[in-house]
Amino acid sequence: MTESMQKTYTLANGVAIPVLGFGTYKTMDEKRDGAVLREAIRAGYRYFDTASFYGTEEALGEAIAESGIPREEFFIATKAWKSEMGYEQVKEAFAASLERLRLDYLDLYLIHWPLPVPDYEDWKELDAQTWAAMEELYQNGKVRAIGVSNFLPHHMKNLMERGRIAPMVDQLEFHPGYSQEAAVRYCEEHGIRVQAWSPLGRGRLSGEPLVKEMAQRYGVSIAQLCLRYAFQRGVIPIPKASSPERMAENQRIFDFAITGEDMDRLATMPQAGWSGEHPDRERAKRQ
Repeated sequence: MTESMQKTYTLANGVAIPVLGFGTYKTMDEKRDGAVLREAIRAGYRYFDTASFYGTEEALGEAIAESGIPREEFFIATKAWKSEMGYEQVKEAFAASLERLRLDYLDLYLIHWPLPVPDYEDWKELDAQTWAAMEELYQNGKVRAIGVSNFLPHHMKNLMERGRIAPMVDQLEFHPGYSQEAAVRYCEEHGIRVQAWSPLGRGRLSGEPLVKEMAQRYGVSIAQLCLRYAFQRGVIPIPKASSPERMAENQRIFDFAITGEDMDRLATMPQAGWSGEHPDRERAKRQ
């Protein structure tokens, strides 16, 4: 494991979490046998983010088992999909994910989205029931930390008011051009660690003049600039990569720093690279 992969934050409950993860969304598209995941482990990654929806849990479990690396050296996170919400449903989904991953416990379990569909009226009750089951899993030692994904402040407040345990993590789309400052600030104020999905804007930031100019000035790739931006904001980026070269490059973000002025410029640049995903609305057309 590289030195950069040993850097961690401490969640509200005292659990250490790496400051950089590896995303598994669509990693099976190119190589169905899980070769990308095995390569990521060889590259030094130990924090892997998956979800029942991704279809990568089984391949990740195989890669972990084949690596011969002790389980405790990994930090494994997965998520319950929209169709798996509800008190009994999420417990069943959790058990199924564990089986696919070939694990006895999870390091982090998240509710993937706050609403099954945008016009779902009774989402507050559904979220509260789902969260109650996750609290149970946590208290029974099945998972070391629990949290949410794509929850905005009004979704979070519902859990904070009705639950017994505050979410420890909120995973959001976060990158230059879509920094979600209100949601990030809410999480910071309540001791909730933010993670970034799509921290590179899925390649859609490569044409942004400010991002290009800044990457050239710092002598880094656009990907490295975006990942460093998240890191300096206190957000855990979870990029994915398919080549060993890109996997290694994405880890080299700790030997340079973005100035405060440039951080402000990235935080306030016009909206760019947004996926079109929003928990309360139908998916928008991509920019």
